[in-house]
Amino acid sequence: MDHASPSRQYDDGLSRRMAFKPYLLLTKPGIIFGNLVTVIGGYCLAAGGHFEPLVFLAAVIGTSLVVASGCVFNNVIDRDIDGHMARTRSRAMVTGRISIAVALIFAVVLGLAGFGLLAWQTTALATGFAAFGFAIYVGAYSLYLKRNSVHSTLIGSLSGASPPVIGYCAVTGTFDLGALLLLLIFGLWQMPHSFAIAIFRFDDYASASIPVLPVKRGIASAKRQIVVYTALFGLASVMLSVAGYAGWLYGVVAAGMSLYWLSIALKGFKAEDSDAWAKKVFGISIMVVTALSVMMSINSRMPIADPLFSLVRL
Repeated sequence: MDHASPSRQYDDGLSRRMAFKPYLLLTKPGIIFGNLVTVIGGYCLAAGGHFEPLVFLAAVIGTSLVVASGCVFNNVIDRDIDGHMARTRSRAMVTGRISIAVALIFAVVLGLAGFGLLAWQTTALATGFAAFGFAIYVGAYSLYLKRNSVHSTLIGSLSGASPPVIGYCAVTGTFDLGALLLLLIFGLWQMPHSFAIAIFRFDDYASASIPVLPVKRGIASAKRQIVVYTALFGLASVMLSVAGYAGWLYGVVAAGMSLYWLSIALKGFKAEDSDAWAKKVFGISIMVVTALSVMMSINSRMPIADPLFSLVRL
């Protein structure tokens, strides 16, 4: 019997991994991971210690698959403008390494798997919010707003704020004040986070003629907006404690992190190197959203609240 040598087996395994890597990159793993952190935070906030493994896994995996699907669709839609940006011009959709037809099939399969899992094991409301976030990101943002409106970041923030609400509603099946606060908190967080990226990647966006705020209205305007939205985020984040959904420890961390982020944002008006400052604002934004997600996971105080609207678990 002919047996492949260990080196041949290693080469075959390496080839398979290399062949799969472009497909993995189409899903934007960094974005998936960021949303994974927030959906866990939303789930744990609502669960209040009453952990249901199947619901938790369905919320986490289902949301991740839906996000992955949206990112693949985004790669297909953005393949023309990605070719004008230094950081994206080597993507598989730009180089033609993956065909449009194959990418679309991949996106559809991911989406069906994600929505199916959410519908099967969570609630109709959680599934609905996944569809809402998906429609905003793929439909409103990717297909039109990103190329045509300076307000694309604001509308797109609703998509980025959906995962924690999905996790929350997977437990409760209701949209109450807690869910509304999560949507507000994570929506506001998206703004300084995204504007900071647009500042230190200004040349890329300008080259691709994408009308983000710094390109359209100037970096000074973006700096002012970063300060305003960071302050509003801080106020919204502590409201989870004020409203009784999270404990005082969460409130202390939320207030402290928000004030630190705001202090860095304010330094932007005197910053000599706007790119370096924006990268710092961006880096702190990652720390802030991670800290808040962790704290709402471990310091939940879910009250009995009247829903603003509800849908029963399927």
